[in-house]
Amino acid sequence: MLIPVLLFIVGLVLLIKGGDWFVDGATDIARRFHIPEIIVGATVVSIGTTLPEVMVSATGALNGQGAMAYGNAIGSIICNTALIAAITITVKPGPVNAKALKMPVIFFFLSAAIYCLTAYTTGYFSRPLGIVMLAIFVVYMYLTIRAGFKEPNAEEHAEETEDEPLWKALLLLIGGAAVIAVGANLLVNNGTLIAQALGVPESVIALTFVALGTSLPELVTAITSLVKGHGSLSLGNVIGANIFNLVLVSGVSVTLAPFEVPVASTLFGHNASLVLDIPVMLSVMAIMTLPAIFRKKLSRAQGILLLCIYAAFCIIQFTM
Repeated sequence: MLIPVLLFIVGLVLLIKGGDWFVDGATDIARRFHIPEIIVGATVVSIGTTLPEVMVSATGALNGQGAMAYGNAIGSIICNTALIAAITITVKPGPVNAKALKMPVIFFFLSAAIYCLTAYTTGYFSRPLGIVMLAIFVVYMYLTIRAGFKEPNAEEHAEETEDEPLWKALLLLIGGAAVIAVGANLLVNNGTLIAQALGVPESVIALTFVALGTSLPELVTAITSLVKGHGSLSLGNVIGANIFNLVLVSGVSVTLAPFEVPVASTLFGHNASLVLDIPVMLSVMAIMTLPAIFRKKLSRAQGILLLCIYAAFCIIQFTM
């Protein structure tokens, strides 16, 4: 039992460090070619912080562990919202840019509607669904990039730094991706062994420990944003990461290896993932985003409520 736990932790460390290298390498290359920083942040950095989830879910799906792929995607959204964003909102509530949030929120709930319709009507995530999700991701990225290039004086805000040698940036990019792949493999394989040893379903491990581990880059971003006084930046990053989890992480894993909605346990005589996991995912996103759009501000009460929901969700997962 000790060795799987140690290898699980090593996998987490590799995921975090690999993601850091990938983002650094990609950012250096983007700056070298004078791509506006806002575009780098909205695409390269966001994708880089979501790569751990992509690799873990894809590895799980390819290994025939659909529960790991499913649980990691949904669990990461719940963790990002009800823990990471909740901490930000609780510590520093305040006004938000409602206009900037509208498009990401619309895309998230549109994608969630398609995802949920499939889960509740067919109980099977097919390859066509994965392709649709990836198509939504492409459209979202296109609109984000187009909006970024329209941003006034985007170039003026770019951080002036001395370019690293191109070979070093490429090495960071390729090496980071490779380290993420190794870390994801260790995380999935040993997470499964730990689940079996504890008698806990794979989906529960994925919804909690794996989801929290792969969400650490977002947590670091949230804390950094708070320290620098940019709470709304953290909120935007969380919403963007949630979209990527739904359309990119799920899209890649389902396209590579379609799987059924896992049935790890039942609640009220029904599949717990349909009764608990998906409703919680939708609820925490609604609690976080709707007041932000309509009231143009976030309150500490929202953050506390989200943290309570996350605590209750984790407790229920391990007591079912």
